[in-house]
Amino acid sequence: MELPDSPPAVHIMSDWVRVNCIVTQLTFTADGKLVWMEASQRCLRIEKEVLGFATEGSCIRIRAAVDFDEAGCCLRPGGGGGGCMVRRELAFEPLSADSFTLWCQNLRGYLDSLGRPKKLLILLNPFGGKRSAPKVFEKEVKPLLEDAAVKFDLQETGYQLHAKEIARKVDLAKYDGIVCVSGDGVLVEVVNGLLERDDWKSAIKLPLGMIPAGTGNGMVKSLLDSVGQPCKASYATLAIIRGHKRSLDVATISQEDKKIFSVLMLAWGLIADIDIESEKYRWMGSARIDFYALQRILHLRRYEGRISFVPAPGYERHGQPASYSAEWAAPYQDHGEKQVDVISSGYQGPNIKLEELSWRTIDGPFISIWLHNVPWGSESAMAAPNAKFSDGYIDLIAIRDCPRVSLLSLITEMDKGGHVKSHHVKYLKVKAFVLEPGARTDNPTKEGIIDIDGEVLARGKGAYKSEQETLMAYRRLQITVDRGLATLYSPQ
Repeated sequence: MELPDSPPAVHIMSDWVRVNCIVTQLTFTADGKLVWMEASQRCLRIEKEVLGFATEGSCIRIRAAVDFDEAGCCLRPGGGGGGCMVRRELAFEPLSADSFTLWCQNLRGYLDSLGRPKKLLILLNPFGGKRSAPKVFEKEVKPLLEDAAVKFDLQETGYQLHAKEIARKVDLAKYDGIVCVSGDGVLVEVVNGLLERDDWKSAIKLPLGMIPAGTGNGMVKSLLDSVGQPCKASYATLAIIRGHKRSLDVATISQEDKKIFSVLMLAWGLIADIDIESEKYRWMGSARIDFYALQRILHLRRYEGRISFVPAPGYERHGQPASYSAEWAAPYQDHGEKQVDVISSGYQGPNIKLEELSWRTIDGPFISIWLHNVPWGSESAMAAPNAKFSDGYIDLIAIRDCPRVSLLSLITEMDKGGHVKSHHVKYLKVKAFVLEPGARTDNPTKEGIIDIDGEVLARGKGAYKSEQETLMAYRRLQITVDRGLATLYSPQ
C-alpha cells in the first residue's frame, strides 16, 4: 500500500542568495529554521541557535551560538547540551534589493515574536568567588549580548546589600529583566530589594537572570542542569537572550516583626558551619568547602533544638503530631540585641492560616538541618534532588545522628544527590517550618550559626565571629512558602 506524500513544509520565504560566493537556495521555514546548501545541507534553528542579525551593505549577517558535535561540526540541525558553545556567523547576500528588504523584515518580525529581552540591568559582583566576574562578563557574556542586540546598563556592586538597594530604588520600567553576574548572593539581594518596594507585586514579576561567577552558583546550576546543559556562562547567557521564563518559590523567614526573603536555602548545624566558617579559606576558591567539611566531620558537633513543620502530602509519617503555637510568632521579650529595621512596606509574606494546618515536630539533638528550594546548593552539591522551582514546598534534609564514617560517605554522595537515600537522613517536603535552635551538646556555652542563601542570618553565643551584628537573633524563627512568586529566565 502506498503511503500518501508528506505535506510540503510551510515556508515564510525561500529565495536564491549568495553564500561564500556561491549562489544557493536559502529557505526560511514557518517553524523557524534557516536551511541552505553549502557542500551539504545546513540548518540553523532561530529560536535555539540564532542570536540576532546585522546588515552590512547588501549583506545580511546572522549571528548564532551553536554546539560542537562529536565530529566538530558547528552549523547543524541539532544543538544543545554538547558542552562546547561557539559563536558562528552565516553571511549571505540576497540577489536583489527587494529580496534584501524582505529578508530583513521577516527575520526581524520572527525574532520580535519570540518575546526576547531588549534591555537589561546587569549587576556584577567583582568580589565574589575568585573575583572572576569582570572577566567572565567581558569574554563570555558581553559578546553574546552584542550579537543579540540586547542593550544593557552595567553596574558593579560595591558592598554587601548594594544590589538590594539598587533593586529597591531602580526605575524598573526601563528594563525587561535584571541579570546577576555573581554567585547566589546578589540574586537573593535583588529579590529582597524588589519585595521591599511599594510596587512589589509588579516588581517581583520582572524576570531575573543568573550568570555563574561566584563560589556556589546553586541557582544557575539548578536551571541549566534541569535541561542537561553545563553550568557555564555562555549557556546561562543564551537562556537569558532566548527569554524563556519559569516561576520560582520564595520563602519568607520571619522572627517577631522582622522578615527576610529566601530563594535558595537555609542551613543550621553542619552545613551552615562549613559554609560560613570556611570563609577563612576563601583564597582556596570552591575547594575550601571540601577542605573544611573534612575538618568539621572529624570534630563533629551536635546541637540541641527542635524543628516543627507542615509536611507535604505523602510525608506525614515524619515526626510526631503537634499543634501550631501562638508562642512561635509571639514577640521575644529580651530586645537587648541590636537588630535590623523592621520592614514596614512591601511584601509581608504569604497569607497562610498556620494554626489551621497539620503540624509535626522532631526533637534534637541534630547534626544538620538543611532546607532547599532548588536541587543544587552549589555546582558540586545536589542538596535536594527532588526539589522543584515552583511546587510550593521547601525540601527538608535533616540528620539527627550519624557515625563519622557514614557522614563522610554522605558528603561524597552529594555530587549526585545520593545522600538523601541514607537511613541516617530524613528527606521530605514542607509547606511551613519553625526552627528552635539550641546550644552544642558538648559545650552548652556555645551555640551555632544559621545560614541563609550563603550569608549569616544569625550567630549564637560563642559561634564563629559571634561579635558581629546579624540580621536576626539566634532563636526561634518561622518559614513560610509563596508558590511561584518570583520569575527567572530559564533555558526552556
